[in-house]
Amino acid sequence: MSRPAGATLPAAGPDDIQVHPRLVSLEGGEGAGKTTVLNALREALREGGADVVSTREPGGTPLAERIRGLLLDREHETPTADAELLLMFAARAQHVHETIRPALARGAWVLCDRFTDSSYAYQGGGRGIDPAWIAELERRVVGLRPGLTLLLDIDVARGRARTRGRDLVPDRIESERDDFFERVRAAYRARAAAEPARFRVIDASRPADEVAREAVRLLREWRDGA
Repeated sequence: MSRPAGATLPAAGPDDIQVHPRLVSLEGGEGAGKTTVLNALREALREGGADVVSTREPGGTPLAERIRGLLLDREHETPTADAELLLMFAARAQHVHETIRPALARGAWVLCDRFTDSSYAYQGGGRGIDPAWIAELERRVVGLRPGLTLLLDIDVARGRARTRGRDLVPDRIESERDDFFERVRAAYRARAAAEPARFRVIDASRPADEVAREAVRLLREWRDGA
């Protein structure tokens, strides 16, 4: 697929899901360093004169941010696995409609800290929900897929050690047991292996500046159609 920065017509993906070349998602488990990488990607694109929207999931709109609180705040009632999945997609539907599609339509690049792959990993792999149901929600509710997904891969024990030094009060999902995060990592790696044209896997166990440089290099290759 041609990937010029000014592309306006997305390609057709699986099940007629639109694959947009200027939508870039960043995925990974806890402690992978996504924030540092996202900041580096944003600056690299802006240095090239691009209009860039940096956003996150769950969140990205006022309503979606409120849903984020329901999902992650440990003071709220714990949702069932199905309720968690549906809340994620409710936030994502609003996010796509209100933030992502308008930005892409005006020619901006969208950098998203997590997107639908996170539901396959966390609710599918972690919670054990049938991925076929997630795929149906993706098709009916989202209808959009990144052209490029950077997966920051890190050993669960190392990633969790990083978060323990950073998060004084872990949120509800960060409080899960290691076996949950092992399933999440396995699901991410399986998706990357199944879609090598979209995914780029980065070893996130290295120093943050090295990880960020590799991510920027991969983004530039994608942008330039290398």
